[in-house]
Amino acid sequence: MAHQGAVVLAIGTLLCIFINMSTTYADEQQWCVADPKASVDDLQKALNWACGVGGADCSPIQPNQPCFDPNTVADHASYAFNSYWQVNKKKGGICSFEGTAQLVSTDPSHGGCKFPFDP
Repeated sequence: MAHQGAVVLAIGTLLCIFINMSTTYADEQQWCVADPKASVDDLQKALNWACGVGGADCSPIQPNQPCFDPNTVADHASYAFNSYWQVNKKKGGICSFEGTAQLVSTDPSHGGCKFPFDP
């Protein structure tokens, strides 16, 4: 009988920990952006994939659009990576882009350029 109580207590404790962890991560806002240590060539390859096969919405980083400036590979990659990841994170998508991306908890939006966020 004591063994059964210990098992129930252990399961209850684990369940509480799991629920607490899920709530913590669900409440944290994150964006997927270019890793500042990544090379321009690697970022360009990942950007091409994200805007092509990856299906990211890259229209805001086109000329005369709100996220075109600053016109750098890193800035454009950040927008594209985040666009892809926000749509795909709940389907198992990861923020990696072959090691050229990282998660941040500070909103990278600037000026009229709004980076999407999907809770």
